[in-house]
Amino acid sequence: MAPPADRPAAEPGALANLNARSREIFRRIVESYLTTGEPVGSRHLSRMLPITLSPASVRNVMQDLEELGLIYAPHASAGRLPTQHGLRFFVDALLEFGDLGREERARIDAQVRAGAEGGGYEGALAETTSVLSELTSGAGIVLTSKSDPALKHVEFLRLEPEKALAVLVAEDGSIENRVIDTPAGLPASALMEASNYLNARIIGRTLSEVMAEIESDRRRARGELDAIAARLVDAGLASWAGASEARDQLIVRGQANLLGDVRAAEDIERIRTLFADLETKTDVIELLHRAETGNGVKIFIGSENKLFSLSGSSMIAAPLRGGDHRIAGVLGVIGPTRLNYGRIVPMVEYAAQVLGELRRSR
Repeated sequence: MAPPADRPAAEPGALANLNARSREIFRRIVESYLTTGEPVGSRHLSRMLPITLSPASVRNVMQDLEELGLIYAPHASAGRLPTQHGLRFFVDALLEFGDLGREERARIDAQVRAGAEGGGYEGALAETTSVLSELTSGAGIVLTSKSDPALKHVEFLRLEPEKALAVLVAEDGSIENRVIDTPAGLPASALMEASNYLNARIIGRTLSEVMAEIESDRRRARGELDAIAARLVDAGLASWAGASEARDQLIVRGQANLLGDVRAAEDIERIRTLFADLETKTDVIELLHRAETGNGVKIFIGSENKLFSLSGSSMIAAPLRGGDHRIAGVLGVIGPTRLNYGRIVPMVEYAAQVLGELRRSR
């Protein structure tokens, strides 16, 4: 029986309200899976728990966890395994990250610097993926791009309600992927609109060039909007809050007067167009700024891993920063969903830090 990856997730409140006993049993199920990859049954769990609990009581808790979509039975008579949703809950709410050991730090330092001595920064990148692969038994990956290359395609992909993946495809074939935070409530249509808007302008130009042009266009549109609004205010046809407010506002009154004033009617229509244009440009600029500054180690579990579309794998990724501290690539590890997240996250984070220091010193 395949894990019910498409099963609706439980309400966040229901997960937050899990009592201590339920959380402990769930944690034991996940930790057993991460260690062995095998289902665990109620009898075995009752012996593992630090409290006295009968197998029957454990089964009742497991039933509740199954109804919440956190665990499932791979076979009718088997024990339980965590679902993808359960793993995400474990990582976000229950996972404790360990400290990277002195030996592991020393090994990463030594191999990365040895790679740099033999092959420069490219050699350091190659050696970092090798040492991460060796230490984690996963696949070490690195994605980098030249500083501000000419681009041919940009795309924003929704990952979570407030997370997106910015995919920047350069003319030389290199691809840079940046996990970014998005504003709460930003619709998926805004991501698609931003992608379309940029792709009509980006070919053969750098991200900085396009951002500068969009900012310039936005200032011109703002100036035109203010001028038209001022004209309508002087004519007594509108009230205008302007750019100083948190949100633009235009209140039109005396609409009947517009019928006899062709220019006023045209101004109102132009204002509608400018509002829409400014909103698009604002969304695009905000997404680009977020793409430039996205940071922190990210964990993608199962089908969340849009970058490689491997539903049975997980990816732990950290940003690589250049001398100007802007993101210059991504370093990570790909492996099965039962990766040792608590151990690997600080490992990837430290390796990215070492590479960043190496790059800034060049």
